[in-house]
Amino acid sequence: MNTPFDLNTGMAERIVYVRSVDVAELPEEVRKESQGLETLYAVHAPDGERLALVLDRDMAFALARQNDFAPVTVH
Repeated sequence: MNTPFDLNTGMAERIVYVRSVDVAELPEEVRKESQGLETLYAVHAPDGERLALVLDRDMAFALARQNDFAPVTVH
């Protein structure tokens, strides 16, 4: 019963990256909605496309997992 199983199959497409973003670097319309926060958290696709901006890191990870993605922190 030693059947090899590749745990990495398909996971590369399901990874998203979470990083902090300074609100000051965001477009004006986003800054207006930031409610005075200095930092938000972005969820990015592997190609760098920003998929979401959320209030905190925990929320970013929860959002990713709710959508069947594997979140990874980026510094």
